[in-house]
Amino acid sequence: MTMIASERLPATRLPRRWTLADLQQHLGGIPLERIRLYPPPGLATEEHVVQLAAHEDRLYELEDGVLVEKAVGWYESLVAVLIVTELNKFLETNDLGQVLGADGTLRILPGIVKIPDVSFLSWSRFPKEGLSRRPIPSLVPDLAVEVLSETNTPQEMARKRKQYFRAGVRLVWQIDPAARTAEAYTSPADVCRVDENGTLDGGDVLPGFRLSLRDLFARADRRGPAE
Repeated sequence: MTMIASERLPATRLPRRWTLADLQQHLGGIPLERIRLYPPPGLATEEHVVQLAAHEDRLYELEDGVLVEKAVGWYESLVAVLIVTELNKFLETNDLGQVLGADGTLRILPGIVKIPDVSFLSWSRFPKEGLSRRPIPSLVPDLAVEVLSETNTPQEMARKRKQYFRAGVRLVWQIDPAARTAEAYTSPADVCRVDENGTLDGGDVLPGFRLSLRDLFARADRRGPAE
């Protein structure tokens, strides 16, 4: 990976006396293997995010100069793709905006880069002059969807939801494939829990959109063509 000139690196915001344990706790108790030590925590930039994706095929989110590897898995990816498919079907007859997939990297706050598994952005959030082709646009989605992986911790997800809503996200769906449940947040504290037999509702963000969890997981669990 090409070294980035030191004058382009931000000053660290991390306390000088912090240990790795302190940093791990700050990031929500995530496994240490998801915290990248080069560049050193506090000195990473968006350029590192772009270069690592291009040269190592690894996705990192950026937390105030710290690179945090995005937790991924094949089943989680499949669930996310199916959600994208359903959203795009809905948008064909309800022209409300655009959907991004699991590598849609977004700068949601200064120094904070997130990669939701699925994002929906209404037309009102797109710049009128159009988007540049830069890899990390400064955009805040209306809907952010996170499909939980084994190494996601409750503390990590609570921190992430607070950041989403502070940035202006209106709705967060948190999908738990292991429990086959979901949670729909309209603020960090306001949540509607949905069991396997329930339905996610687009609410004011996607009026009229509904997603059956039973149907979603049934499609993800298919092992061959329907007879």
